[in-house]
Amino acid sequence: MSDTFILNEQGEPVPEPDLMKWGRWFETSKRSVAQDEIGDALVSTVFLGLDHAFGGGPPILWKTMIFGGVHDGYQGRYVSRAAALEGNARACDLVRG
Repeated sequence: MSDTFILNEQGEPVPEPDLMKWGRWFETSKRSVAQDEIGDALVSTVFLGLDHAFGGGPPILWKTMIFGGVHDGYQGRYVSRAAALEGNARACDLVRG
């Protein structure tokens, strides 16, 4: 199974075993799912393109992270775009208090 993924035209992840093709896609693709500035914090959710489950279950392909503010460094990782969007909303709520 491939550890590298790209998004197809419908925005769904598909394995991409050709590392050069994956690298070209990764370089030019829009991987940002959501980005919210709240006060002095930035909540960012992106498609990772690499499986962060490292073979231990379904591929973890999205990540939310908080930059700045009290919760700087907070992270959440997800197996679907829908879960990532929910995680982004939860991170925004966390920043807002």
